[in-house]
Amino acid sequence: MNSIFNQFSLRRLQFIITLVTGLLFINILNAAEYPTKLVKIIAPVAPGGGVDLVARTVADSLTKSLGQSFIVDNQSGGGGIIASQAVARATPDGYTLLLSYVGTHGTNPAVRKLPYDAIKDFTPVAMVGGTPNVLAVYAGLPIKNLKEFIAYALAHPDTMSYGSSGPGTLTHLAMEQLKLQANFPSTHVPYRGIGPAFIDTLGGQTLSMFPGLAAALPHIKSGKLRAIAVSGTKRHPLIPDVPTFKESGFDGFDGVQWYGISAPAKLPLAIRDKLNQEINKAIQNPELKERLSAEAITPMPMSPEQFSTYIKDDIERWTKVAKERKISLE
Repeated sequence: MNSIFNQFSLRRLQFIITLVTGLLFINILNAAEYPTKLVKIIAPVAPGGGVDLVARTVADSLTKSLGQSFIVDNQSGGGGIIASQAVARATPDGYTLLLSYVGTHGTNPAVRKLPYDAIKDFTPVAMVGGTPNVLAVYAGLPIKNLKEFIAYALAHPDTMSYGSSGPGTLTHLAMEQLKLQANFPSTHVPYRGIGPAFIDTLGGQTLSMFPGLAAALPHIKSGKLRAIAVSGTKRHPLIPDVPTFKESGFDGFDGVQWYGISAPAKLPLAIRDKLNQEINKAIQNPELKERLSAEAITPMPMSPEQFSTYIKDDIERWTKVAKERKISLE
């Protein structure tokens, strides 16, 4: 009886090994041939702006390197929720990708109840790059550094205000993180997008902002905004005279407004690794680097595992700020 049972178990084991080996072979074969048809990179924003630019830059590069068309499909709405949900539900075959960024996979999971899980429902493929955020003030204020900024806010608790691109966005949470650490008052004035927020800060209706450097740079260069401090681990070459927060006495501001490529969960690893290799190669190309630098984006090549860890850490960072500041959006 034991002999028959052992023979059955051995045959079952051999069958499982054969099946797994066959599936692995098919996956490797599919990856070698991938892509064989058009690939969509869904951008969770309307055309224009940094997120859309990165999506199109990656699409152009992969089209050239892999010999198949990669196109950008803009699906704006819900602060990135609509596009993210569409990708989370897509077939994990490498033909539907997401331009994931700090909004979809950083701040949104920290402040909202989402119809998708930013970790479990996606395969992190590749980090593309990041641009720092910059604390900037209305040029009419007598403020030249972070120490003076905090002192001014403490001296004017009823009038100090800051604009953001909306509740729960990075431009909101980053300022709340600073308020938490430095313990100063400032009234939050949310807008529908960073453009309207700039208009009021440039006119002095609101007195400060914490935008991405790419969006703020023209206003800083024109002298209409004054940059006080920049996030990240080192000064940015486009504003070399502006110190980092760490230089100004505040730790924990090394996060950036990042952009990457994600896919639905259970993407075959061979396809994931092929895309990761091609994207990492592309973002270190001098021509593409120059294109990204126009948006103040620094390439940040990572393995899929490193990108996965980065996303988890970013969600944890902003979840902590949101809980401490009691920021929650339904």
